[in-house]
Amino acid sequence: MKLGAFSISLKVKDIKKSKTFYETLGFQVFAGSLESKYLIMKNESSLIGLFQDMLEHNIITFNPGWDADANTLDDFDDVRVIQKHLKEKKIKLISEADESTSGPANLMVADPDGNVILIDQHTG
Repeated sequence: MKLGAFSISLKVKDIKKSKTFYETLGFQVFAGSLESKYLIMKNESSLIGLFQDMLEHNIITFNPGWDADANTLDDFDDVRVIQKHLKEKKIKLISEADESTSGPANLMVADPDGNVILIDQHTG
């Protein structure tokens, strides 16, 4: 299964302090803005999303159809194909993509320890 770009989305208390901290680790702003209270920070192929006042908890994120630079991939598994596979394996979904549509969509699932995984397709 091709899940696409991987990142961790972090719930942060102070976006400016978090930005400074991750810049110290070598990350640079890749997307988002302080005004929007979210930043996507990048260090080589590592991506960390910083979200102030948006998330209940940290989330593991995959973006089918994107590489680590948010370039569209020609060959990827659509989120609906991934969803079908998860359902066939009896994995309980927190939220689902509308299978009657195409293009951008997402689903959410939790691992056995309650860690939330967002599979968020922006292309297609």
